[in-house]
Amino acid sequence: MSNGSTPPPHRRLRGPLLAVLAAVVAAGLGGGWLVWRSSGDGAGLPWAGQPAPSRSSEHQAGGTAGDGNQGPGGKDSGPGSTGHGSGSGSGSGPGKGGPRGSLKGKVVVIDPGHNPHNGEHGRDIARQVDIGNGHKECDTTGTSTNDGYAEASFTLDVARRARTLLRDAGAKVVFTQDGDRPYGPCVDERAGIGNKQHADAALSIHADGSDAGNRGFHVILPARVTARPAATAPIVAPSRKLGERLAGRFRAVTGSAPSNYIGHGTGLDVRSDLGGLNLSTVPKVFIECGNMRDPEDAAQLTDAKWRQKAARGITEGITDFLTH
Repeated sequence: MSNGSTPPPHRRLRGPLLAVLAAVVAAGLGGGWLVWRSSGDGAGLPWAGQPAPSRSSEHQAGGTAGDGNQGPGGKDSGPGSTGHGSGSGSGSGPGKGGPRGSLKGKVVVIDPGHNPHNGEHGRDIARQVDIGNGHKECDTTGTSTNDGYAEASFTLDVARRARTLLRDAGAKVVFTQDGDRPYGPCVDERAGIGNKQHADAALSIHADGSDAGNRGFHVILPARVTARPAATAPIVAPSRKLGERLAGRFRAVTGSAPSNYIGHGTGLDVRSDLGGLNLSTVPKVFIECGNMRDPEDAAQLTDAKWRQKAARGITEGITDFLTH
């Protein structure tokens, strides 16, 4: 309430100065918000015109994450579960896989490659299954780093981290296995889980076991296969789109280069000999996140912070595919 007296000159200036300062701050914040929004909205297409990682991805690159090992209360009870065990990883919102709720109503099936217990069931996983254009082993043990870090442990860890991010964005996430089966499942069942769930996108997570010096990631796309029970013609195009978005965002978030030994620098490879792709009726791809037998790639694959970035790249790729 004013008392009617005239304020001294320095007090008369305070009101206009505060107003100008408030306008400058508001404009600066608004501009920053626009820059952040534009940098995080890239479509993730392969390499020409690849958008830079979003600011939030850069901030999270060195963030701390759990090791992905969960007790019984922290993971789904099986392939059909929709429980909300947290898994490893953190955060939600723009730049961390997609705005909260952006994947509401979407079903994503994640297939962590191999199984930590496969080595104990050699006869079971050696059983041949029909993949449409031939027969393959039910499953394999996978590879490992030279220091013994198993591919099956890697795939589960990254899958659990991606599950957390995808759920934060609103998706229903279904696993083919969560370390809770004695072995497998077989490759035909892995494909069948995605089919039964009518998944909007399915992804099998792996790491390669090639020679030292062979570096980088690649995404495997389904070829056109029509030999019963395979019929991939309807999913070839959408799977390629999924693979391109996934490769683009994985590269942007992790900083990893596309494979120098598969895909001629594109990071993409088309195959007709994988039952998990041949038997899928929903868009599906595989990702080989790196070469476990190369020391430089192995150093990344065994680093929990890098695995968190891998999970984020995977999540952003799937989000791009499902929302654009």
